[in-house]
Parts: sequence; structure tokens; C-alpha cells
Amino acid sequence: MTDRVLAAVSGGVDSAVTAHLLKQSGFEVVACTMQLMPCTETDETRRNSCCAATGIESARKICDSLGIPHSVVDMTSLFEQNVVKYFLDEYAKGRTPNPCVQCNRIIKFAHLCAHAAGLGCNRIATGHYARIGRAPEGRYLLKKGVDTIKDQSYFLAALNQDQLRIAKFPLGEKTKDEVRHVADEIGILEFVTPESQEICFVQENSYHPFLKSRLGENLHPGEIRDTSGKKLGEHEGIELYTIGQRRGLGIAGGKPLYVVDIVSRGNTVILGEREDAMTKSFAAMNPNWIYFDTPPESFEADVKIRYLHPGTKAEIETERGVLQVELEEPQFAVTPGQLAVFYDGDTVLGSATILQRNPGH
Repeated sequence: MTDRVLAAVSGGVDSAVTAHLLKQSGFEVVACTMQLMPCTETDETRRNSCCAATGIESARKICDSLGIPHSVVDMTSLFEQNVVKYFLDEYAKGRTPNPCVQCNRIIKFAHLCAHAAGLGCNRIATGHYARIGRAPEGRYLLKKGVDTIKDQSYFLAALNQDQLRIAKFPLGEKTKDEVRHVADEIGILEFVTPESQEICFVQENSYHPFLKSRLGENLHPGEIRDTSGKKLGEHEGIELYTIGQRRGLGIAGGKPLYVVDIVSRGNTVILGEREDAMTKSFAAMNPNWIYFDTPPESFEADVKIRYLHPGTKAEIETERGVLQVELEEPQFAVTPGQLAVFYDGDTVLGSATILQRNPGH
């Protein structure tokens, strides 16, 4: 029996080529577009976003061109509660969230998977640049995409075994240039929307206007201090700062200053020099193991502390539940709230959320 696959089509080139490749491979493909934010055709702030009405229309045209049935599923309420609220709450706690990881884990590979089952689909496909493998004992593995620049395994590292079992990533074996070539060959480039950058629901160059519009009076001014405790100035709210930030601090100094700590209980932002933002070890919580059923008490791996981080060697201790990660070399701006993803070569071992950098850095 032919597998029936639900392809998540956003209106962009990657998801469009994903749907085409699946159909070309003999799968029975149905497509859907998730409406994630309330918006209209005239909402100019979201015109290039996968959240936009224009993206939905592009997806419809793409699927018509490919001869694939298409529908729209309203996930605005789920997205608001599980991604946008999480985004706001994390900043309020002085942490830097990763909404794409949250969206993949909860929206795409939980709620959308439930929708797929209702359509009679036993697999779900997205346009991520990553690969699925199998270990000899049967565990599903997550691997980097062959395009090292576009690799998106980082954003998928919170998925569990059940989610990886039904996932398909047809672009994992292709480069971005190859994907664009396929899109050109099948004549869909005229329909696709430009790729969204950064956070899909924040269209400005900065996330500050979004936070200010949503938090309003819940932004509480506080103090900016240096590492010795000296007051340097005041801030509008800790939500507007992240570890490693240099621009927009509003503090004049004789040398470059960076955000090196955010003290949520004291509503204080701490500034220091770049070396003050370097970290040799950190703690991480809520681990999700992909390669292991039960991880060893300690192991060595490469760790990425954010998506664009190149990775660095580390030793990970797991025995106490809260992971302790000792880095081979100090790293800049290890940021609470971000995902630490552990790799062995191109294989994802697992991930955990950065809790704090350890005393003494």
C-alpha cells in the first residue's frame, strides 16, 4: 500500500519542492498550510511571512500547479498559546527563547501530526534540511543535512522517537542550489513567497517593537550595572536584552560593553567586557535524547549553543538530571533559554535547554 503523506507547504520554495519530490517518489501526497497568526491580505507587516495570507495563497497556487490537494488548518490559537506566549514568558524571565524549536516540537510534530492522522496520513513531511536514519537496534536517528550551510538539525533536536518515526525530510540529501534548480525546472518559482528571516511572526528587524506591543505595561524599568555593581544607567525592561548583546544598550563607555548577565529577580541588566561574556561551562535542563535510550553518565560530543554556532568539543555529565557541560574552549554568549544540541559527527545525540552558566564561567 502506498504511504499517504501530509506535506506542510508554507508557500516557500523549500516546502514546495518537498511536496514535488514526495509525489515524484510515488507517495500519495496531500498538502496543508498552517495559519499561525491572524492576518489579512492587506497586512503588509507579514507579507513575506509563512504566517501571512499571501503565503497561504502562494501555497494554494503551488499545490494546484503540482496537482496536489491542498487545505488550510487554523492553528492560530495553538500557536499563540504554545509559541508566542512561550516567547513572551521566556523574555520576561530574562531568558532568550527559541520559538522555532518550540514550533517544530509542539505545532508541526504534535498538533499537525494529529491533523495528518485525521486525513489518513501515516507520515508528515516538511522542508527542513536534515536527515532521518536508523540505529542497528532500531532507534530513529536525526542527522545533519548534506548542505552544511542550510543544515537545520538544530531546530529539530527536541523531537522524540515517535515524532522522528513519522517524519520525512526530502531535502536532507540536497543543497539549496539543487532545490532552487528543481523549483525552476517544474515552473513554480513564480508562485513562491520570499523566505522569512529570523522569527516568522516578528517582521521588523528587531523583536523589540513586538515585545513592546504585546507586553505594554508589563515591561518594568530597572537598573543597568557593571560587573562590580556600579550603576551605569536604566533600562526599559529586561525583556529587551539578551546575553552577548552590544548594540542598543544606551550606555556610553570608553570600551565596548556587552550584556553578560540578566538578573530577573532583581530586574537588573549586567554589562561587562567581551571576556566577561565568555563561558567555560554551563548547566542545561530538560534533556531530550535521540541517539541514546539512557545516556552514559558522561560522554564527549560536539555541542552547538545556538543555531549559527559552529560547535565546540565538550564533556557532558548526565547523572544528576541537570546536565553539566564542560567546554574545551570558552565560548561567547552562552545564553539561558537557548537549546544546546549535542553531536557525534553528523548525528544528533540529543539536546537540552541552557539553564545557566556555571560560577567562574
